[in-house]
Amino acid sequence: MKEWKDKFCVDIIKNERNSNGAEIKFLEVEDMEKVKKFHKSLDSYERTPLIRLKSLAEKLKVKEILVKDESYRFGLKAFKGLGGIYALSRVVCKKLGMNIEDIKFSDLKSGEIKEKISDMTFVTATDGNHGKGVAWSAAQLGCKAVVFMPKGSSETRAQAIRNMGDTEVTITNMGYDDTVRFASKMSEENGWYLVQDTSWEGYQEIPKWIIQGYTTMGAEAAEQMEEMEIEAPTHIFLQAGVGAMSGGIMGYLKNRYKDNKPVFAVVEPKEVACIYESARVNDSEPHAATGTGETIMAGLNCGEPCTVTWPILREYSDYYFSCPDFTAAKGMRMMANPIGKDRKIISGESGAVTLGITALLLEKKELEDIKEDMKLNENSIILLFSTEGDTDPEVYKSIIENRQNIEPEK
Repeated sequence: MKEWKDKFCVDIIKNERNSNGAEIKFLEVEDMEKVKKFHKSLDSYERTPLIRLKSLAEKLKVKEILVKDESYRFGLKAFKGLGGIYALSRVVCKKLGMNIEDIKFSDLKSGEIKEKISDMTFVTATDGNHGKGVAWSAAQLGCKAVVFMPKGSSETRAQAIRNMGDTEVTITNMGYDDTVRFASKMSEENGWYLVQDTSWEGYQEIPKWIIQGYTTMGAEAAEQMEEMEIEAPTHIFLQAGVGAMSGGIMGYLKNRYKDNKPVFAVVEPKEVACIYESARVNDSEPHAATGTGETIMAGLNCGEPCTVTWPILREYSDYYFSCPDFTAAKGMRMMANPIGKDRKIISGESGAVTLGITALLLEKKELEDIKEDMKLNENSIILLFSTEGDTDPEVYKSIIENRQNIEPEK
């Protein structure tokens, strides 16, 4: 591993290990087409837009900047419903002895099945979007959800989860990872079904289903690029909390593009960067973050890696970025105030950090050697995922208007 410290307030690691070919069998393209087929059976399914920021690409002197805008997903303003609805449906199918590949979602809403699953309760821990996705998914199935949130969570986000249906939401006095452990304990004591997008020894089946659900987002993006006559991206920046989404999308797109592998970069908040820390230690094992845990990127505020996706992130990430909060704020403002004829994108703190770091790499002299090392140039086709919209509208507005005390750029 090669590490650059405090390059324009950003820490960077280049992955110089020779991959031993970590298995990504559970993310095979053909199998993920079946996941997408299930999503398409939902009445509320619509493909979210892939937005071409042509004017910004010209300004930053790259070929393309493409942003998958997940603020439109299922009316939830975030991508998490993809994993939630697929995982909960798999849990129901397993309970009833059904094969999810043989059904449409409407089959699970029949009166006969609803009667059989009406007493099921799903429980999770969340910083916001995942819990909202689980609560929404439970409501679609006519089931109850119990959601625990870590200390400091926004009451606005909590109420948005309560609004999803028969959902009980509690903001705890614990950090995120301890809240996950508490949710697991409550599931065991009450006979509830734990639906968590992180994993540990003995708990991997449901996280795998959630991760598979996320791949529909990557499959759509690949299809949309083909429609734009773009064969493949050259660079993909993926934000990480526990690494479930980033590892899932990375594994799926690595399988899809095979030998034409893009440069993959993982981006995290500087004060809670467990994937970065795991890469830095470089002993092949996942490690907890070592920072303060304070960040505006609530959806990425997770201290321990997902064990299912860590091997993918370890083997196939080319770069790891640990970024200060102003990186996310920069990305949010750029999307909210587009240049030229580019389309406006409403992107929250966790959704915009990848555009923020992309812009810094292409603009700042202090990062020019990193840009050159990554081969970011006039031929680069950069794919980003804006994973959330304004899930907390007041926080979003305050950042866009620069009313928050966020460290300015040097």
